[in-house]
Amino acid sequence: MTRTDGYLLDNRQTEAAAEHFSAFAALFDPTTFRHLEELGAGSGWRCWEVGAGTTVVSWLAKKVGPTGRVVATDTDTARLASAARPPVEVRVHELGAQEPPGEGFDLVHARLALVDVTDRERALRSMVKALRPGGRLLVEDADPALQPLLCPDEHGPEQQLANRLRHGFRRLLADRGTELPCGRTLPRQLRDAGLTRVHADAYFPLTSPACAALESATIRQIRDQLVTAGLATDQDIDRHLENVTSGALDLTTAPMISAWGRKQ
Repeated sequence: MTRTDGYLLDNRQTEAAAEHFSAFAALFDPTTFRHLEELGAGSGWRCWEVGAGTTVVSWLAKKVGPTGRVVATDTDTARLASAARPPVEVRVHELGAQEPPGEGFDLVHARLALVDVTDRERALRSMVKALRPGGRLLVEDADPALQPLLCPDEHGPEQQLANRLRHGFRRLLADRGTELPCGRTLPRQLRDAGLTRVHADAYFPLTSPACAALESATIRQIRDQLVTAGLATDQDIDRHLENVTSGALDLTTAPMISAWGRKQ
C-alpha cells in the first residue's frame, strides 16, 4: 500500500502513515496470522510476502526459522529496512509489472497488495507462478462497497457526518480508479488463476479502539483531498476528528476478505 503515484493514502507522510500501519496491524494481524497458521507455515518454508508489512514479515521470519526464507517485496521498501536480515530478504518489486522474485515458494501472501495494481489477473497469475506444486496462496483485500458505512448505527448528526466523510473517501478512491468491490471477487479470481481447494472468509471489526485510530489517521491523510474536492470543509473534518477522539462513535471498517487455495 505504499505507492504514491496517484494513490490516495501517501504513506510517506510519516506520522499519519505510522499511525495508519499500527492501527491496521492491530485490527487485521490476528486474522492474517490465524490463516497463515492454518495453511501450515513453519520451519524451513520459503515464503514471498507481497506488499510487505513489517509485522507480518517478522511473524513469518520466526515461523520459518534459520532454514527458511522470506522474500519481502514492495514498491517502496524503506519501512522494511529493519527487517532486512536472515532469513528475510527485502526487494523492490512491482507486482503485476515484473516477474516474480523467484519460484518454488511454499507460501505467497498478499494483503492489500492489489489495491493499486492495474491488472489484477496478471498479478494473481504472477503469484501463482511463483508457487511450487502444492504451494499455498493467501490473498487478503478489503471490500469498501460491501459495507460502505463508517457508523452502521446512524442514529445522530455525529454518525451522519462520519458516514458522509466515508462516502467522500470512497468517492476519492473511485476517482483514482480503485476497484471498490474487490475483496468479494477473490475466490473466483483464485480459481480462474488455476488454484484448487479455494476457500474464503471475512473479518468485519466493530467498535474497536484500533478502528478509531485508523479513521483518525486516514482522515488526516486525505484531509486536503476532501476539502479540495468539495466533499467536506475544514470545520466538518475538525468536528469529526473530535467526535472520533471522544469515543462516542461506534466505528467500523470495510470487511477484510481472505481467500486462499493451492497450486496443483
